Amino acid sequence: MTAPRIFLIAGEASGDQLGAALMRALRVARADIVFAGVGGEAMTNQGLASLFPLEDIAVMGLVPVIARLPRILRRIDETARAIVDRPPDCLVLIDAPDFTHRVARRVRAARPELPIVDYVSPTVWAWRPGRARAMRHYVDCVLALLPFEPQAHARLGGPRCVYVGHPLVERLDELTPHSRDRDGARSLLVLPGSRLAEVRRMTPIYGKTLEFLLRERADFDVVIPVAPSMEQALRRELQGWPMTPRLIGQAEKFAAFRRARAALVTSGAATLELALAEVPMAVAYRVSRAESLLRFLVNVDSIVLPNLVIGENVAPEFLQDQATPRALAGALRPLIGESAARDAQIAAFKRVRARLLEAGRSPSARAAEIVLDYASRGRA
Repeated sequence: MTAPRIFLIAGEASGDQLGAALMRALRVARADIVFAGVGGEAMTNQGLASLFPLEDIAVMGLVPVIARLPRILRRIDETARAIVDRPPDCLVLIDAPDFTHRVARRVRAARPELPIVDYVSPTVWAWRPGRARAMRHYVDCVLALLPFEPQAHARLGGPRCVYVGHPLVERLDELTPHSRDRDGARSLLVLPGSRLAEVRRMTPIYGKTLEFLLRERADFDVVIPVAPSMEQALRRELQGWPMTPRLIGQAEKFAAFRRARAALVTSGAATLELALAEVPMAVAYRVSRAESLLRFLVNVDSIVLPNLVIGENVAPEFLQDQATPRALAGALRPLIGESAARDAQIAAFKRVRARLLEAGRSPSARAAEIVLDYASRGRA
């Protein structure tokens, strides 16, 4: 039996990490497997010889994308040609649909028999639901990270969708707090966001929020996890804060989560990490005025991932003009102390954990199993 050949395409750093975990799981299942595709450092470390540097296409924001558009279009064409000229047994798209789906449509037109698996569902359940039905023409199976996504694709007429599990469940041991972690816990986590625009927009609001809290009690420490690429920008934004928070690196983040009393967080993946660590939170989000005009196109009652996972708005969220320092301070007060609101969030987060574990403790292994199944069909 010849070795299966899998072509993977990641379009950004988070996809690179997900792709690397999938490659490890695939190699466990088939030691002779051969990889090709596009990825970053993590996938390269797993043996991928990327067609080009991931940085060529890992661009966010309208202006940067426009500035690099000719190169991105060139890379789409180059990637599609590489697949069509030497077809793999299966093509795996990893998130970044603006890039990966354009490649997939070209490949499907030229090689309709080639199986295509999409690892990470686009947010069709919240935004532009018509994408689900359109994907049926060029995606054979979606590997979902969130347990409600298969039902959403079925409702919207999308392709086959299988919940394989969220990659965070593979790190539950690092996130799960023990009683000794929370004994005397007095730290308040602040997570202003993972992108520069978020940090600049949210950090001043969070500083004013803490100012309100400090007028009533000063018996808590403020801790901010920060990526190296964001540290300089964050320090500039912190200059007007009423106290000096403690900045920690990414290696210390989950340990800080286990010890935290509560969190003030910008909506995003961090809310799911906090939920698994059972950290009560107040969630905020603001976008530019131009982006806020698109709010009417969003089809969900909450944008907070733990709320979506259990279908219950347990973590309070404050969007746009509602995200004021006074409102956020009011939401955080009962979470720092002993309260029914605090207990309700912790109980709900146990249900979040249970739902995420419905596919088992190894999402990568489940994803690898499905990819290999489609690869065998491609070789039939």
